[in-house]
Amino acid sequence: MTRYIQRYRDRVRINHWIVALFFLSAGMTGLAILHPAFFFFTSLFGGGAWSRTLHPYFGVLMMLGFLLMFVQLWRDNLWARDDTAWLRRMPRLLGGDEEHMPQVGKYNAGQKLVFWLFGICLLLLIVTGIMFWRPWFADAVPVPVRRIAVLVHAITATVLILGAIIHIHAAIWVKGSMRAMTRGMVSEYWARRHHSLWYRQLGGKE
Repeated sequence: MTRYIQRYRDRVRINHWIVALFFLSAGMTGLAILHPAFFFFTSLFGGGAWSRTLHPYFGVLMMLGFLLMFVQLWRDNLWARDDTAWLRRMPRLLGGDEEHMPQVGKYNAGQKLVFWLFGICLLLLIVTGIMFWRPWFADAVPVPVRRIAVLVHAITATVLILGAIIHIHAAIWVKGSMRAMTRGMVSEYWARRHHSLWYRQLGGKE
């Protein structure tokens, strides 16, 4: 009989999916503003004008949601000595050799990097976005600075989207991971295999 372990409480999972919803909304409206090829996304938000108006608010709400998630999870994402060793052996993992990977806690080095990448990207997006947010703040920022902010904003958004794709792919690739964010539970076998240190911290045995 399969035994399950709680990995995420309800409030963490709900917050995660709220952030994901605002990420999709901000991403689609942002892409629609960025290039005509993505303008069709505006049909989901009431047209071009509404998409332009809603985009910064989606971004702020996404940032606030992630801030709450950050408060809940940052301690588990602090870098440890074993994370460096895990990162060096990551090519083995990609080749299918998981048995010789260093043991990890609740999150491995890849997950931690994605977590901090999201935090840095969202901070840059909110700061640069405010600089050219009309009609509230843009007029207080010099035009050359605004142009640089637009460029940094677009580059950072691209990096964030690529990071999200990696995050989603990894969740699908590691069988059993999706259950953690949909039901909050993982199997005891999953915990023992992928996060053995965390499993032992919970009182499990090899």
